[in-house]
Amino acid sequence: MGKIVISSNVSLDGVVQDPDGAEGFDRGGWFVRYGGADLDEWSKLEHAEALSTEALLLGRRSDGWFGARWASRPGEWAERLNSLPKYVVSSTLQEPSWTNVTVLKGDVVDEVTRLRQELDGDIVCYASYELGRTLIEHDLVDELRLVLFPVVVGAGKRLFGESSGARPFRLAGSRTVGSGLVLLTYEIVRDA
Repeated sequence: MGKIVISSNVSLDGVVQDPDGAEGFDRGGWFVRYGGADLDEWSKLEHAEALSTEALLLGRRSDGWFGARWASRPGEWAERLNSLPKYVVSSTLQEPSWTNVTVLKGDVVDEVTRLRQELDGDIVCYASYELGRTLIEHDLVDELRLVLFPVVVGAGKRLFGESSGARPFRLAGSRTVGSGLVLLTYEIVRDA
């Protein structure tokens, strides 16, 4: 059985919106601005994660964002990301932007449950906060990997929104990335 992992960059106040500033959000661009020299270590962390991942799970907009940035990049990290099977949840996507994409057009919960049963290993969900919220709400997430950036953005879309109830997680690991970023790893507590 596969393990659903949400892997995300997040500000201290939980904002995940427009980290690179490309969306035009007036508070976007916090990733480079506050990641600085630590982004070299962040890259190593993300590269290692890609090497241990079995598949990617994305929303429609994330497919477009990643496809535009990674499809033509050279190097081992790009080759790994481009070669991974990708599952994009969308009822409207006709032409995926990235490579190796299967579009999941049915009910999100049913499609991801089936995917989780069919695959083994980590199924990593990048940069898809709306999808992430749905997965958390329906108890489909097994692990959170959050790279915490040292900034309070003050507004913007957050990974966690309103939910129907508490979802307990346990800290599985923490480490600094460079000198200013922190990787927090949490596992879902299903026996609480």
